[in-house]
Amino acid sequence: MKTTYPKSRLPSVSKKRRISAKLSPWLFLAPAMIVFSVYVLYPILSSISLSFYNWDGMGAKTWVGFGNYVELFDSQAFYTSLKNNLLWLIFYMLAPPIGLAIALFLNQQVRGIRIVKSLFFFPFVISQVVVGLVFAWFYDPSFGLFNVAIGALGFEPIAILANEEYVTFGIIAAGLWPQIAYCMILYMTGLNNLDAEQLEAARLDGAKKFKMLWYVVLPQLRPATFIAIVVTVIGALRSFDLVATMTAGGPWGSSSVLAYQMYEESIFNYRMGYGAAVSVVLFLIMDVYIAYFLWRMLRSEK
Repeated sequence: MKTTYPKSRLPSVSKKRRISAKLSPWLFLAPAMIVFSVYVLYPILSSISLSFYNWDGMGAKTWVGFGNYVELFDSQAFYTSLKNNLLWLIFYMLAPPIGLAIALFLNQQVRGIRIVKSLFFFPFVISQVVVGLVFAWFYDPSFGLFNVAIGALGFEPIAILANEEYVTFGIIAAGLWPQIAYCMILYMTGLNNLDAEQLEAARLDGAKKFKMLWYVVLPQLRPATFIAIVVTVIGALRSFDLVATMTAGGPWGSSSVLAYQMYEESIFNYRMGYGAAVSVVLFLIMDVYIAYFLWRMLRSEK
């Protein structure tokens, strides 16, 4: 026997379903939003707030307004760190094209290619601290392989990490080693997901080598390129591990970057507010660059 319900109950059931359909996504998102708010949003807002105070990390906070920022922009150490960050950013942009070139080289079916792939993949899986130690030994003026090599060519040994002129470039070279490996992995993934039909159609139309790469392969690698550039920019701007491991900002602060300056001012000089001001400036630089790149990316997509 078929059961019938009063018509007066139908709108109520429909309304409950609509409410449930609207609330369900938020209920599933709630845990992630709570974690994101506690571990990302709150520290950002707390750092911005702290940058307006003078605080040693233990005593009472003293309101100084924009005093930390005024002192920061009058500091020569800040401009040295900012210049070094710009150098990191410029030279780190070599990682995506070099990673793409290596990925194209490795994307072939030949005997022994898996062993070669593992050798290129190796720098990505080791710690930045280990990379720093390896390159510190590599640059050592007494027994480092770098000076052994240039000595064989007839040049005098160079203490890279003790020279104000070369130290930043030496650390950047160390950072590029794992960063190129990371970009290579992104492009290898993208090459494995290329549309076979488009490639075949391009071959039938006579596209070969450079034309195939420029007009068919690279457009399909845009998502991988976007991720590679964004991650590379973030890695360049927040560079810290290698500087701390290889030189601790030396000699005489010449290799310091904004992230290390923030750490040094906060931990060693007990100036939490001033260190927070450095972090806010670094955060704004990173946000502006990434927002501009996202805008360009969306504009090109349209």
